[in-house]
Amino acid sequence: MSTIDTSNDDVRAWVKDYYGKVLAQSSDLKTNACCATGAPPEHVRAGLSNVHTRVLERFYGCGFPIPEALSGATVLDLGCGTGRDVYLIAQLVGENGMVHGVDMTDEQLAVARETLPWHMQRFGYGRENVAFHQGYIEDLRALDIADNSVDVVVSNCVVNLSPRKDLVLAEVFRVLKPGGEFYFSDVFCDRRLPADIANDALLHSECLGGAMYDADFMQLAKQSGFVDPRAIESAPITINSAEVQARVGAARFVSTTLRLFKLDGLDAGCEDYGQIATYREVMPEVGRLFALDDHHLFELGRPERVCGNTAAMLGETRFAPYFEITGDRSVHYGAFSCGNTMAADQYGSAARASVGSGGSTSGGGGGGGCC
Repeated sequence: MSTIDTSNDDVRAWVKDYYGKVLAQSSDLKTNACCATGAPPEHVRAGLSNVHTRVLERFYGCGFPIPEALSGATVLDLGCGTGRDVYLIAQLVGENGMVHGVDMTDEQLAVARETLPWHMQRFGYGRENVAFHQGYIEDLRALDIADNSVDVVVSNCVVNLSPRKDLVLAEVFRVLKPGGEFYFSDVFCDRRLPADIANDALLHSECLGGAMYDADFMQLAKQSGFVDPRAIESAPITINSAEVQARVGAARFVSTTLRLFKLDGLDAGCEDYGQIATYREVMPEVGRLFALDDHHLFELGRPERVCGNTAAMLGETRFAPYFEITGDRSVHYGAFSCGNTMAADQYGSAARASVGSGGSTSGGGGGGGCC
């Protein structure tokens, strides 16, 4: 697995300078790697109108990593910047929930904090359900974020900027409650990048140099305790600079949104225990169709055969109130062929990203199983 040869301080200095002083607005970026493309999910769209324009103008993210069923939850946003996703999620968790944003950049956090009173008034909340912390996502202990204290961790095109992705994943796993979820969008590459690209300050700050080879990331995620990563959607990165394109050569980059659950007892592959999952109660944000990932779509009231891991993700997490799981793991019937659910075949899926065990989030050569 390739690593950046420069020091942690060097990489942090590049990123802090680029996002704090070089970039004035999202249009200054040379690629769309750090700028979300596509339409936001329906449950997010309305909330955008309640986010201050100063926050939106300095947003640098590659997706909409804002999951469902967040009412009353405690959420942590890694690399929150000016707070766009924090303020979107604050509307979803409600006045009784809490959202913590972590960032290391003074200029970004200044905008986030200055607009906090405006947002609370806009939301009509009697208490602040948002807090911002200055620090490093590799060391959440320094910010007094306790073990097993967070329901959901999100991140938007930030993990690639870290020089120590192993520490980021270890910290996320530590702070998540059992059954908690890391739901994030980031940039991945179809190959291991050579040192001259990985160590280039501009390419790193533009979210390309630090992009991990997708298979390496999947291995790291599993080693960190996230046994069965699930891809939700994926889109190619476009490079608008001839100079940047010349430097990266034939390497291909994608923005992918993933779910990583902190669950005990997950199998390394998809195993058949004869279990059935039925979407019984409507999640307010998604209505009659719920997508767990790019090939598990569930229609209200429709039973679907699932592997043991999928049953756990639906029955042992915050999704449990919405699902009925029939069967347990007392009898094993062998490997489970984990393709599309019947609902996914009938209605299609929001995403068709291919990600597999040893496969690729960039759409090349996906492996078998769910992950």
